[in-house]
Amino acid sequence: MSEPFAHKTNPGNFFEDFRLGQEIRHATPRTVTLGDVALYNGLFGARFAVQSSDAFARKLGYPRSPLDDLLVFHTVFGKTVPDVSLNAVANLGYADCRFLKPVYPGDTLHAASEVIGLKENSNRKTGIVTVRSRGFDQEGAAVLDYVRWVMVRKRDETSPAPTEKVPEVPKSVDVAKLGTACPPLDASAYDTVLSGSPHRFGDYKTGDRIDHVDGVTVEEAEHQIATRLYQNTARVHFNQFAEGKGRFGRRLIYGGHAISLARALSFNGLGNAFHVAAINGGRHVAPLFAGLTVFAWSEVLDRAELPGRHDVGALRLRTVATKDRPCADFPSKVGDEYDPAVILDLDYWVLMPR
Repeated sequence: MSEPFAHKTNPGNFFEDFRLGQEIRHATPRTVTLGDVALYNGLFGARFAVQSSDAFARKLGYPRSPLDDLLVFHTVFGKTVPDVSLNAVANLGYADCRFLKPVYPGDTLHAASEVIGLKENSNRKTGIVTVRSRGFDQEGAAVLDYVRWVMVRKRDETSPAPTEKVPEVPKSVDVAKLGTACPPLDASAYDTVLSGSPHRFGDYKTGDRIDHVDGVTVEEAEHQIATRLYQNTARVHFNQFAEGKGRFGRRLIYGGHAISLARALSFNGLGNAFHVAAINGGRHVAPLFAGLTVFAWSEVLDRAELPGRHDVGALRLRTVATKDRPCADFPSKVGDEYDPAVILDLDYWVLMPR
């Protein structure tokens, strides 16, 4: 006879539950549909033509419009949350993120992670967990591979810390690895009138700075819908009863929400940057809350021709997002300190038609 109130729920992993080399298969494969695409576009207003029009995409050589790269990222990320960051204080950053192949409506995504780094914080209340996570389609082919690190609560402050290791990650993704992000395309069929921007790869140079001008206010309801869309169950985003007693007194906006908002804003100035091929590194500099308005600016850090590709080139961008501060003066760091308005500093590669 079973005991009353038997525990069958999953409390999530706390810092002391993780072990170096631990491999985790994440639950709930997710078939992404046109409904997901429509909801994502409704939440963020992304306007990149390749991901918006089947007809536009087919003329270039796609079978149909691929999913927005960040929708793929968030969906895979969401699979990892119950095992990696359910008890997170905050998601801190990303590195060595590669989009390996296009994903289309009807594909089914699942994920797995390996723990590659652990470090207890000096307060002994939390620790940093670093994982390498991978997303796969229904055929078992890898579509996404990335590293992230997250601050996770300890269950018991007196419990011994796991073996410590701070992993080394590359400062940037090798240009030679960017070509799989999209199939060979017919760049001559790329219509810059329909895409909304006349500027191709050759029109940008290293050092260019672009104020994306527009701002978008974060709504609590939209954030809640978006985070549920990815099946991201982190309590810090949903549970006001618990977070009201925390250091901020309110729920945090999922860091990926800020990334998607910045990416959507970047259309104004980078309208033909149609694929995110890789994320070299990223940092959530400060928390974002509902009611604040997000602005963004970008700098071209580098330009690269892809081996064997004459259809697209790669721009390495740094996009900085701010809260309640327009970016006409390109706010960033003052010495070693960030401007108080900065919430996101993202270093990534995009593909553009040549």
